[in-house]
Amino acid sequence: MNPERAQELLLQERQRLEEALTAAAASPGDEQDTDSLSADGAADLYQAEFDETQSGDLRDKISALLRAEERLKAGTYGKSIESGEVIPDARLEAVPTAERTAEEQERFDRGIPLGDST
Repeated sequence: MNPERAQELLLQERQRLEEALTAAAASPGDEQDTDSLSADGAADLYQAEFDETQSGDLRDKISALLRAEERLKAGTYGKSIESGEVIPDARLEAVPTAERTAEEQERFDRGIPLGDST
């Protein structure tokens, strides 16, 4: 993938994440009326847990974006951090922060070390 296209994809991802952060910062608890304040506390607990999960996911995605931007600066964007193999452009278009080929990511997610064909 050419560096200009990579930069464009990462900029779009940054904008998407910034919008998600802005939306997450708008706490739903700030807009409650008196009827919702008397509602069952379980809904509030669920919302708090949901928000925390979303916040963690956003932090992970921002970290991945920062790593991708560093790889772009270093000239290694689009190469697997595991094997150095080229990550197909189609994968980078779909997941601009991809650090591994799809096959490597699947093995990584399943906890299978690189080179282990299990």
